[in-house]
Amino acid sequence: LKLQVSELQRQKQELEVHVEEQSRELAAKQTSALAIPKDYLGMLEYKREDESRLVQNIILDLKPKGVVVNMIPGMPAYILFMCVRHADYLNDGAKLKSLMNAIISGVKKVIMDHHKDFEVLSFWLSNTYHLLNCLKQYSGEEEFMKQNTPRQSKNCLQNFDLSEHRQILSDLAIHIYHQFIAVMEKTLTPMIVPGMLVHESLQGISSMKPTGFRKRSGSIYEDSETYTISSILQQLSAFHSTMSQHGMEQGLIRQVVKQLFFLVGATTLNHIMLRKDMCSCRKGMQIRCNISYLEEWLKEKELQTSNAIDTLRPLSQAAWLLQVNKSTDGDAKEITDTCTELNPVQIVKILNSYTPIDDFEKRVSSSFVRKVQSLLQDHEGSTQLMLDTQYHFQVTFPFCPSSQALELLQVPSSLHLGFLTRI
Repeated sequence: LKLQVSELQRQKQELEVHVEEQSRELAAKQTSALAIPKDYLGMLEYKREDESRLVQNIILDLKPKGVVVNMIPGMPAYILFMCVRHADYLNDGAKLKSLMNAIISGVKKVIMDHHKDFEVLSFWLSNTYHLLNCLKQYSGEEEFMKQNTPRQSKNCLQNFDLSEHRQILSDLAIHIYHQFIAVMEKTLTPMIVPGMLVHESLQGISSMKPTGFRKRSGSIYEDSETYTISSILQQLSAFHSTMSQHGMEQGLIRQVVKQLFFLVGATTLNHIMLRKDMCSCRKGMQIRCNISYLEEWLKEKELQTSNAIDTLRPLSQAAWLLQVNKSTDGDAKEITDTCTELNPVQIVKILNSYTPIDDFEKRVSSSFVRKVQSLLQDHEGSTQLMLDTQYHFQVTFPFCPSSQALELLQVPSSLHLGFLTRI
Protein backbone atom coordinates (compact mmCIF):
# COMPACT_ATOMS: atom_id res chain seq x y z
CA LEU A 1 0.00 0.00 0.00
CA LYS A 2 2.87 2.34 0.90
CA LEU A 3 4.54 1.54 -2.43
CA GLN A 4 1.33 2.32 -4.32
CA VAL A 5 0.90 5.66 -2.50
CA SER A 6 4.51 6.57 -3.22
CA GLU A 7 4.07 5.73 -6.93
CA LEU A 8 0.89 7.82 -7.12
CA GLN A 9 2.69 10.82 -5.55
CA ARG A 10 5.55 10.45 -8.04
CA GLN A 11 3.10 10.37 -10.96
CA LYS A 12 1.29 13.39 -9.55
CA GLN A 13 4.55 15.38 -9.35
CA GLU A 14 5.46 14.42 -12.90
CA LEU A 15 2.01 15.50 -14.10
CA GLU A 16 2.33 18.86 -12.32
CA VAL A 17 5.75 19.45 -13.89
CA HIS A 18 4.36 18.55 -17.33
CA VAL A 19 1.38 20.91 -16.92
CA GLU A 20 3.69 23.73 -15.81
CA GLU A 21 5.95 23.23 -18.84
CA GLN A 22 2.99 23.29 -21.18
CA SER A 23 1.71 26.49 -19.54
CA ARG A 24 5.09 28.17 -20.04
CA GLU A 25 5.20 27.10 -23.70
CA LEU A 26 1.69 28.44 -24.29
CA ALA A 27 2.54 31.77 -22.61
CA ALA A 28 5.67 32.05 -24.73
CA LYS A 29 3.66 31.45 -27.91
CA GLN A 30 1.10 34.08 -26.92
CA THR A 31 3.85 36.62 -26.16
CA SER A 32 5.49 35.85 -29.50
CA ALA A 33 2.16 36.33 -31.32
CA LEU A 34 1.70 39.73 -29.68
CA ALA A 35 5.25 40.81 -30.51
CA ILE A 36 4.89 40.05 -34.22
CA PRO A 37 2.09 42.20 -35.75
CA LYS A 38 -0.14 40.83 -38.44
CA ASP A 39 1.11 41.65 -41.92
CA TYR A 40 -1.79 43.73 -43.29
CA LEU A 41 -2.22 44.26 -47.01
CA GLY A 42 -3.66 47.77 -46.85
CA MET A 43 -7.21 46.78 -47.84
CA LEU A 44 -10.63 46.99 -46.22
CA GLU A 45 -13.26 44.31 -46.76
CA TYR A 46 -16.99 44.94 -46.62
CA LYS A 47 -20.09 42.98 -47.51
CA ARG A 48 -21.92 43.99 -50.65
CA GLU A 49 -25.04 44.83 -48.65
CA ASP A 50 -23.00 47.26 -46.50
CA GLU A 51 -22.07 49.50 -49.44
CA SER A 52 -24.83 52.02 -48.69
CA ARG A 53 -23.78 52.13 -44.99
CA LEU A 54 -20.21 52.83 -46.08
CA VAL A 55 -21.24 55.76 -48.28
CA GLN A 56 -23.66 57.06 -45.66
CA ASN A 57 -21.11 57.02 -42.82
CA ILE A 58 -17.97 58.13 -44.65
CA ILE A 59 -19.50 60.68 -47.05
CA LEU A 60 -23.08 61.79 -46.38
CA ASP A 61 -23.02 61.93 -42.57
CA LEU A 62 -19.41 62.99 -42.05
CA LYS A 63 -18.97 66.49 -40.60
CA PRO A 64 -15.79 68.45 -41.30
CA LYS A 65 -15.99 69.86 -37.79
CA GLY A 66 -15.78 67.51 -34.85
CA VAL A 67 -14.50 63.97 -35.32
CA VAL A 68 -12.49 64.66 -38.48
CA VAL A 69 -10.28 67.17 -36.67
CA ASN A 70 -8.44 64.28 -35.02
CA MET A 71 -7.96 62.28 -38.24
CA ILE A 72 -5.05 62.40 -40.61
CA PRO A 73 -5.81 64.57 -43.67
CA GLY A 74 -7.41 62.58 -46.47
CA MET A 75 -8.55 59.72 -44.21
CA PRO A 76 -11.98 59.31 -45.92
CA ALA A 77 -10.25 59.13 -49.31
CA TYR A 78 -7.78 56.50 -48.07
CA ILE A 79 -10.57 54.40 -46.52
CA LEU A 80 -12.62 54.49 -49.72
CA PHE A 81 -9.59 53.58 -51.80
CA MET A 82 -8.70 50.66 -49.51
CA CYS A 83 -12.23 49.33 -50.13
CA VAL A 84 -11.69 49.80 -53.87
CA ARG A 85 -8.43 47.84 -53.62
CA HIS A 86 -10.15 44.89 -51.95
CA ALA A 87 -12.84 44.70 -54.65
CA ASP A 88 -10.04 44.73 -57.22
CA TYR A 89 -8.16 42.07 -55.22
CA LEU A 90 -11.25 39.83 -55.35
CA ASN A 91 -11.45 40.48 -59.12
CA ASP A 92 -15.10 41.42 -58.53
CA GLY A 93 -15.86 43.87 -61.34
CA ALA A 94 -19.52 44.32 -60.43
CA LYS A 95 -18.68 45.18 -56.81
CA LEU A 96 -15.92 47.58 -57.85
CA LYS A 97 -18.07 49.40 -60.41
CA SER A 98 -20.95 49.66 -57.94
CA LEU A 99 -18.65 51.09 -55.26
CA MET A 100 -17.08 53.70 -57.55
CA ASN A 101 -20.49 54.85 -58.76
CA ALA A 102 -21.77 55.01 -55.18
CA ILE A 103 -18.75 57.10 -54.10
CA ILE A 104 -19.19 59.57 -56.96
CA SER A 105 -22.95 59.83 -56.38
CA GLY A 106 -22.39 60.30 -52.64
CA VAL A 107 -19.93 63.16 -53.12
CA LYS A 108 -22.24 64.81 -55.68
CA LYS A 109 -25.14 64.63 -53.23
CA VAL A 110 -23.23 66.07 -50.28
CA ILE A 111 -21.98 68.94 -52.47
CA MET A 112 -25.48 69.61 -53.77
CA ASP A 113 -26.94 69.60 -50.26
CA HIS A 114 -24.18 71.87 -48.88
CA HIS A 115 -23.35 74.03 -51.91
CA LYS A 116 -23.03 77.16 -49.75
CA ASP A 117 -21.06 75.54 -46.91
CA PHE A 118 -17.40 76.56 -47.15
CA GLU A 119 -16.22 73.86 -44.70
CA VAL A 120 -17.96 71.01 -46.52
CA LEU A 121 -16.77 72.20 -49.93
CA SER A 122 -13.19 72.53 -48.71
CA PHE A 123 -13.27 69.10 -47.06
CA TRP A 124 -14.61 67.25 -50.10
CA LEU A 125 -12.51 69.14 -52.59
CA SER A 126 -9.47 67.99 -50.64
CA ASN A 127 -10.67 64.38 -50.28
CA THR A 128 -11.77 64.10 -53.91
CA TYR A 129 -8.29 65.26 -54.90
CA HIS A 130 -6.69 62.73 -52.50
CA LEU A 131 -8.82 59.91 -53.93
CA LEU A 132 -7.94 60.96 -57.47
CA ASN A 133 -4.25 60.86 -56.56
CA CYS A 134 -4.63 57.38 -54.99
CA LEU A 135 -6.29 56.03 -58.13
CA LYS A 136 -3.33 57.32 -60.14
CA GLN A 137 -0.56 56.34 -57.71
CA TYR A 138 -1.77 52.74 -57.44
CA SER A 139 -2.94 52.37 -61.05
CA GLY A 140 0.13 50.42 -62.08
CA GLU A 141 0.90 53.03 -64.75
CA GLU A 142 4.62 53.73 -64.84
CA GLU A 143 4.30 57.54 -64.99
CA PHE A 144 2.53 57.57 -61.61
CA MET A 145 4.81 55.05 -59.85
CA LYS A 146 8.13 56.90 -60.00
CA GLN A 147 8.07 57.99 -56.35
CA ASN A 148 6.45 54.84 -54.94
CA THR A 149 8.14 52.75 -52.27
CA PRO A 150 8.56 49.05 -53.17
CA ARG A 151 5.62 48.25 -50.91
CA GLN A 152 3.41 50.89 -52.56
CA SER A 153 4.24 49.49 -55.99
CA LYS A 154 3.26 46.04 -54.69
CA ASN A 155 -0.10 47.48 -53.57
CA CYS A 156 -1.11 48.59 -57.07
CA LEU A 157 -4.46 47.55 -58.54
CA GLN A 158 -4.17 44.14 -60.19
CA ASN A 159 -7.25 43.52 -62.30
CA PHE A 160 -9.09 46.68 -63.38
CA ASP A 161 -8.39 49.94 -65.21
CA LEU A 162 -10.17 52.82 -63.47
CA SER A 163 -9.02 55.60 -65.83
CA GLU A 164 -12.62 56.36 -66.87
CA HIS A 165 -13.63 56.77 -63.24
CA ARG A 166 -10.58 59.00 -62.72
CA GLN A 167 -11.87 61.33 -65.44
CA ILE A 168 -15.30 61.47 -63.81
CA LEU A 169 -13.69 62.24 -60.44
CA SER A 170 -11.55 64.95 -62.04
CA ASP A 171 -14.63 66.59 -63.57
CA LEU A 172 -16.37 66.39 -60.19
CA ALA A 173 -13.37 68.01 -58.48
CA ILE A 174 -13.47 70.88 -61.00
CA HIS A 175 -17.17 71.40 -60.23
CA ILE A 176 -16.49 71.44 -56.47
CA TYR A 177 -13.59 73.88 -56.99
CA HIS A 178 -15.73 76.42 -58.85
CA GLN A 179 -18.47 76.21 -56.22
CA PHE A 180 -15.81 76.57 -53.52
CA ILE A 181 -14.40 79.69 -55.20
CA ALA A 182 -17.90 81.16 -55.60
CA VAL A 183 -18.59 80.83 -51.86
CA MET A 184 -15.28 82.49 -50.95
CA GLU A 185 -15.80 85.30 -53.46
CA LYS A 186 -19.24 86.03 -52.03
CA THR A 187 -17.73 86.32 -48.55
CA LEU A 188 -14.74 88.42 -49.60
CA THR A 189 -16.32 90.83 -52.12
CA PRO A 190 -18.09 93.16 -49.61
CA MET A 191 -14.76 93.72 -47.83
CA ILE A 192 -12.67 94.68 -50.84
CA VAL A 193 -13.63 98.29 -51.69
CA PRO A 194 -13.93 99.44 -48.06
CA GLY A 195 -10.72 97.63 -47.06
CA MET A 196 -8.61 98.58 -50.08
CA LEU A 197 -9.92 102.08 -50.89
CA VAL A 198 -12.14 103.65 -48.24
CA HIS A 199 -10.60 102.85 -44.88
CA GLU A 200 -7.47 104.93 -44.25
CA SER A 201 -4.64 102.48 -43.65
CA LEU A 202 -1.94 105.17 -43.59
CA GLN A 203 -1.52 107.46 -40.62
CA GLY A 204 -1.42 111.15 -41.37
CA ILE A 205 -3.31 111.07 -44.66
CA SER A 206 -6.86 110.95 -43.34
CA SER A 207 -6.91 114.75 -43.39
CA MET A 208 -5.83 114.79 -47.05
CA LYS A 209 -9.27 114.79 -48.64
CA PRO A 210 -9.74 115.54 -52.33
CA THR A 211 -11.31 118.93 -52.84
CA GLY A 212 -14.82 119.37 -54.20
CA PHE A 213 -16.31 116.08 -52.93
CA ARG A 214 -18.69 115.26 -50.15
CA LYS A 215 -19.83 111.92 -48.86
CA ARG A 216 -22.70 110.62 -50.93
CA SER A 217 -25.97 110.00 -49.14
CA GLY A 218 -26.94 106.35 -49.31
CA SER A 219 -23.48 105.41 -50.56
CA ILE A 220 -22.32 101.82 -50.33
CA TYR A 221 -19.34 103.24 -48.43
CA GLU A 222 -21.32 104.65 -45.50
CA ASP A 223 -20.67 101.59 -43.33
CA SER A 224 -17.24 101.00 -44.78
CA GLU A 225 -15.43 101.54 -41.48
CA THR A 226 -16.56 98.05 -40.48
CA TYR A 227 -14.11 96.60 -43.05
CA THR A 228 -10.38 97.35 -43.25
CA ILE A 229 -7.35 95.78 -44.91
CA SER A 230 -7.06 93.73 -41.70
CA SER A 231 -10.55 92.34 -42.37
CA ILE A 232 -9.39 91.12 -45.78
CA LEU A 233 -6.21 89.58 -44.37
CA GLN A 234 -8.08 87.88 -41.53
CA GLN A 235 -10.59 86.39 -43.97
CA LEU A 236 -7.81 85.14 -46.24
CA SER A 237 -6.12 83.58 -43.21
CA ALA A 238 -9.36 81.87 -42.18
CA PHE A 239 -9.72 80.40 -45.68
CA HIS A 240 -6.09 79.26 -45.66
CA SER A 241 -6.35 77.71 -42.19
CA THR A 242 -9.39 75.62 -43.13
CA MET A 243 -7.85 74.39 -46.38
CA SER A 244 -4.64 73.43 -44.56
CA GLN A 245 -6.56 71.65 -41.81
CA HIS A 246 -8.36 69.57 -44.44
CA GLY A 247 -5.03 68.56 -45.96
CA MET A 248 -5.57 70.32 -49.27
CA GLU A 249 -2.59 69.98 -51.60
CA GLN A 250 -0.36 73.07 -51.68
CA GLY A 251 -0.62 73.29 -55.46
CA LEU A 252 -4.38 73.64 -55.18
CA ILE A 253 -4.17 76.16 -52.32
CA ARG A 254 -1.88 78.31 -54.48
CA GLN A 255 -4.47 78.32 -57.28
CA VAL A 256 -7.23 79.31 -54.84
CA VAL A 257 -5.18 82.20 -53.44
CA LYS A 258 -4.27 83.44 -56.92
CA GLN A 259 -7.97 83.53 -57.86
CA LEU A 260 -8.88 85.47 -54.70
CA PHE A 261 -6.07 87.98 -55.23
CA PHE A 262 -7.29 88.54 -58.79
CA LEU A 263 -10.74 89.35 -57.39
CA VAL A 264 -9.25 91.86 -54.94
CA GLY A 265 -7.21 93.58 -57.66
CA ALA A 266 -9.93 93.65 -60.32
CA THR A 267 -12.66 94.88 -57.95
CA THR A 268 -10.46 97.65 -56.56
CA LEU A 269 -9.30 98.81 -60.00
CA ASN A 270 -12.87 98.89 -61.33
CA HIS A 271 -13.93 101.21 -58.52
CA ILE A 272 -11.03 103.53 -59.26
CA MET A 273 -12.36 103.77 -62.81
CA LEU A 274 -15.87 104.53 -61.59
CA ARG A 275 -15.16 107.11 -58.89
CA LYS A 276 -13.29 110.40 -59.33
CA ASP A 277 -12.90 110.75 -55.58
CA MET A 278 -10.89 107.51 -55.67
CA CYS A 279 -8.41 109.00 -58.15
CA SER A 280 -6.00 110.98 -56.02
CA CYS A 281 -2.41 110.80 -54.86
CA ARG A 282 -3.72 109.92 -51.41
CA LYS A 283 -5.56 106.87 -52.74
CA GLY A 284 -2.50 105.83 -54.72
CA MET A 285 -0.42 105.84 -51.53
CA GLN A 286 -3.10 103.90 -49.68
CA ILE A 287 -3.45 101.24 -52.39
CA ARG A 288 0.32 100.75 -52.55
CA CYS A 289 0.43 100.31 -48.79
CA ASN A 290 -2.40 97.75 -48.85
CA ILE A 291 -0.73 95.81 -51.67
CA SER A 292 2.39 95.56 -49.51
CA TYR A 293 0.24 94.08 -46.71
CA LEU A 294 -1.09 91.46 -49.12
CA GLU A 295 2.42 90.71 -50.33
CA GLU A 296 3.56 90.25 -46.73
CA TRP A 297 0.68 87.85 -46.12
CA LEU A 298 1.82 85.71 -49.05
CA LYS A 299 5.32 85.51 -47.59
CA GLU A 300 3.96 84.60 -44.16
CA LYS A 301 1.94 81.72 -45.67
CA GLU A 302 4.85 80.71 -47.97
CA LEU A 303 2.72 81.29 -51.06
CA GLN A 304 5.09 83.47 -53.08
CA THR A 305 5.17 80.84 -55.87
CA SER A 306 1.41 81.12 -56.35
CA ASN A 307 1.87 84.10 -58.73
CA ALA A 308 -0.98 85.71 -56.82
CA ILE A 309 0.89 89.01 -56.53
CA ASP A 310 1.14 89.16 -60.33
CA THR A 311 -2.65 89.51 -60.54
CA LEU A 312 -2.32 92.84 -58.68
CA ARG A 313 0.00 94.39 -61.27
CA PRO A 314 -2.73 96.44 -63.00
CA LEU A 315 -3.82 97.83 -59.63
CA SER A 316 -0.23 98.46 -58.57
CA GLN A 317 0.44 100.41 -61.78
CA ALA A 318 -2.76 102.40 -61.30
CA ALA A 319 -1.58 103.31 -57.78
CA TRP A 320 1.78 104.41 -59.21
CA LEU A 321 0.03 106.47 -61.90
CA LEU A 322 -1.96 108.33 -59.24
CA GLN A 323 1.25 109.31 -57.41
CA VAL A 324 3.64 110.13 -60.27
CA ASN A 325 4.17 113.59 -61.77
CA LYS A 326 1.86 114.28 -64.68
CA SER A 327 2.97 117.42 -66.48
CA THR A 328 6.06 117.14 -68.72
CA ASP A 329 6.81 115.21 -71.89
CA GLY A 330 9.20 113.09 -69.85
CA ASP A 331 6.38 112.23 -67.45
CA ALA A 332 4.21 111.18 -70.38
CA LYS A 333 6.97 108.91 -71.73
CA GLU A 334 7.53 107.36 -68.30
CA ILE A 335 3.81 106.66 -67.91
CA THR A 336 3.52 104.91 -71.26
CA ASP A 337 6.66 102.85 -70.58
CA THR A 338 5.66 101.85 -67.04
CA CYS A 339 1.91 101.19 -67.23
CA THR A 340 2.18 98.06 -69.36
CA GLU A 341 -0.61 96.22 -67.52
CA LEU A 342 -3.14 98.99 -68.14
CA ASN A 343 -4.65 99.56 -71.57
CA PRO A 344 -4.81 103.07 -73.13
CA VAL A 345 -8.49 103.50 -72.23
CA GLN A 346 -7.77 102.85 -68.53
CA ILE A 347 -4.71 105.13 -68.45
CA VAL A 348 -6.58 108.04 -70.04
CA LYS A 349 -9.57 107.49 -67.74
CA ILE A 350 -7.37 107.72 -64.63
CA LEU A 351 -5.63 110.84 -65.93
CA ASN A 352 -8.94 112.54 -66.71
CA SER A 353 -10.42 111.53 -63.35
CA TYR A 354 -7.40 112.57 -61.29
CA THR A 355 -8.47 114.80 -58.40
CA PRO A 356 -5.99 117.10 -56.54
CA ILE A 357 -5.83 116.58 -52.80
CA ASP A 358 -5.35 120.29 -52.08
CA ASP A 359 -5.56 123.70 -53.77
CA PHE A 360 -1.82 123.80 -54.45
CA GLU A 361 -1.97 120.79 -56.77
CA LYS A 362 -3.19 121.20 -60.33
CA ARG A 363 -5.43 118.91 -62.29
CA VAL A 364 -3.93 116.98 -65.19
CA SER A 365 -4.00 119.26 -68.24
CA SER A 366 -5.85 118.19 -71.36
CA SER A 367 -2.69 118.76 -73.41
CA PHE A 368 -0.80 116.27 -71.22
CA VAL A 369 -3.58 113.71 -71.66
CA ARG A 370 -3.42 114.19 -75.45
CA LYS A 371 0.35 113.70 -75.33
CA VAL A 372 -0.06 110.40 -73.48
CA GLN A 373 -2.77 109.33 -75.94
CA SER A 374 -0.48 109.98 -78.88
CA LEU A 375 2.26 107.87 -77.31
CA LEU A 376 -0.24 105.05 -76.66
CA GLN A 377 -1.87 105.02 -80.09
CA ASP A 378 0.26 102.14 -81.35
CA HIS A 379 -0.35 100.03 -78.26
CA GLU A 380 -2.40 96.91 -78.91
CA GLY A 381 -4.62 95.10 -76.45
CA SER A 382 -8.00 95.33 -74.80
CA THR A 383 -10.12 98.44 -75.06
CA GLN A 384 -12.30 97.52 -72.09
CA LEU A 385 -12.38 100.00 -69.24
CA MET A 386 -13.45 97.48 -66.58
CA LEU A 387 -11.87 94.18 -65.66
CA ASP A 388 -14.05 91.07 -65.61
CA THR A 389 -14.26 90.18 -61.92
CA GLN A 390 -16.04 86.93 -62.87
CA TYR A 391 -13.02 85.67 -64.81
CA HIS A 392 -11.64 82.39 -63.43
CA PHE A 393 -8.23 80.93 -64.15
CA GLN A 394 -8.29 77.35 -65.37
CA VAL A 395 -7.85 74.97 -62.45
CA THR A 396 -5.50 72.00 -62.71
CA PHE A 397 -5.03 68.98 -60.45
CA PRO A 398 -1.37 68.00 -60.75
CA PHE A 399 -0.53 64.47 -59.60
CA CYS A 400 0.76 64.46 -56.00
CA PRO A 401 1.80 61.00 -54.72
CA SER A 402 1.32 60.23 -51.04
CA SER A 403 3.94 58.72 -48.74
CA GLN A 404 1.20 57.21 -46.54
CA ALA A 405 1.54 53.43 -46.08
CA LEU A 406 -1.97 52.00 -46.52
CA GLU A 407 -1.16 48.85 -44.52
CA LEU A 408 -0.51 50.98 -41.41
CA LEU A 409 -3.81 52.88 -41.55
CA GLN A 410 -6.42 52.08 -38.91
CA VAL A 411 -10.04 53.14 -39.20
CA PRO A 412 -10.98 55.55 -36.36
CA SER A 413 -13.80 54.23 -34.20
CA SER A 414 -15.46 57.66 -34.38
CA LEU A 415 -16.42 56.95 -38.00
CA HIS A 416 -18.66 54.01 -36.97
CA LEU A 417 -17.28 51.71 -39.64
CA GLY A 418 -17.09 48.57 -37.51
CA PHE A 419 -18.50 46.53 -40.39
CA LEU A 420 -15.22 46.99 -42.30
CA THR A 421 -12.54 44.33 -41.84
CA ARG A 422 -8.89 45.29 -42.09
CA ILE A 423 -7.14 42.92 -44.49
